[in-house]
Amino acid sequence: MILTTPLKSNSIKMLLLGSGELGKEVAIEANRLGVEVVAIDSYPNAPAHLVANRSYVIDMKNKEQVLEVIRREKPTYILPEIEAINIEALFEAEKEGFCVIPNAEAVNKTMNRKNIRVFAAKELGLLTSGYRFVKSYDELVIAAKALGFPCVIKPVMSSSGHGQSIAYHFEDLMGCWDIAKEARGDASELIVEEFVSFDYEITLLTVRNEKETIFCEPIGHEQKDGDYIFSWQPMQMSETAKAKAKKIAKKITDGLGGRGIFGVELFVKGDEVYFSEVSPRPHDTGMVTMITQSQSEFALHVRAVLGLPLEYITYGSGVSAAYKSTTDNFRPTFEVPENSFTKNSFVRIFGKPQTHKGRRMAVALVYGEIDSSLKQAKEIVENIKEI
Repeated sequence: MILTTPLKSNSIKMLLLGSGELGKEVAIEANRLGVEVVAIDSYPNAPAHLVANRSYVIDMKNKEQVLEVIRREKPTYILPEIEAINIEALFEAEKEGFCVIPNAEAVNKTMNRKNIRVFAAKELGLLTSGYRFVKSYDELVIAAKALGFPCVIKPVMSSSGHGQSIAYHFEDLMGCWDIAKEARGDASELIVEEFVSFDYEITLLTVRNEKETIFCEPIGHEQKDGDYIFSWQPMQMSETAKAKAKKIAKKITDGLGGRGIFGVELFVKGDEVYFSEVSPRPHDTGMVTMITQSQSEFALHVRAVLGLPLEYITYGSGVSAAYKSTTDNFRPTFEVPENSFTKNSFVRIFGKPQTHKGRRMAVALVYGEIDSSLKQAKEIVENIKEI
C-alpha cells in the first residue's frame, strides 16, 4: 500500500473509493467547491489521482487496507465509485461514525445483481424481466430452458458489462458460461434473465439530497457486450412512459435511501417500463450531461452529497461517444484531430496510464440535434489515434 502524509485541514473531505474517469469528474467538481479530495484505486496514476489532493494505491477488496486509509484520513464523506470494494469495510466505517454515500446497505444491494433484483422485484414490487440465479452449468441449462431463448446471462457482480452475454440457442450456453466465468468480479453465481423485447433502454439519472428528488432528462444509449458506446439526451419517449420511469426510479432510490446521484437503468416497450439495474453513483452513459446541462451529473452528485440545492438548466440535446483502445500500450498518447474541437464539440481524455484492447480511454461530446450529433461523435472517435 502506498501512503502519503495527510495535510492538516479543516475543509470538508471526500474520499473516493475508485478513481476512474467518473471519479475524476467528481473530484474536479468537488475541488471547485473547495472540498478536499482523497482518491483511492488499485493502480497508480488512476484518472482521479491526477486531480485529487492526495491519492492512495491499495487492494480495495482488502478490508483492513480500506479501513486503514479511512481511519487515517477521517473523511467527511466516503464515495464508493466502483463495485469491487470490500463491503464489510463500509459497514464497519459506518459503525465508526463515517458517512458512506449513499449508505453501506445501498452499496451492498446494488453491487450485487442478486441483491438488487430481489430487493426491486420482491420487496418493492417493481416490474422486471423473469430471472433465475444459478451456480453450475447444469443449473444454467435448466434456467435457460425455463425462461426461454434468447436469454441474458451475467455474473451477479461485475462492472462495465464484463462477463455479460446473450444465449440465442441452447448451443450458445457453454460459451456464455465461459464468458461469465472469465469476468472480473464475483462469477461464483450467475443471473439468467428473460430477454425482454424492449423498444429501447434508458438511464434515468435520479438525484437525492434528502430534501428533494429530481430527475435529469432520460438518456438513451447503445451498448456492445453490455458496455456503453454511445449515449444521447434526451431520449424521446411518451409522457406515460416517462411518468412510469420516474415513479420506478423514485421508488427504488427511496428504498435505497441516502443522498447522491443514482443511475437507474430501465427497459421501455411502448408505454410499459421494466426495472433493470441501478448504480448509486454517476453513470457512464451520463457523461453526455457534461455538454447538455448547466450542472453535469458529477456536479449534481457533489451538490447532493453536500445537501445543496439541485436546480440546473438543460441546454438542449447532445451525444456522447466512448473511445475504446485498440492496442495494449503503457503510457499512451493520443492524436485527436483539431476538428474534434468546435463550437459544439470537444473531447475528454481520461488520462489512464495504460491501455488494453477495449478499454475506455476518452469520450467525445457533441451538442446539437441527436442524429447529426451522433454521426459527428462517431467520426470523432473513429479518427482518434494512439501513439
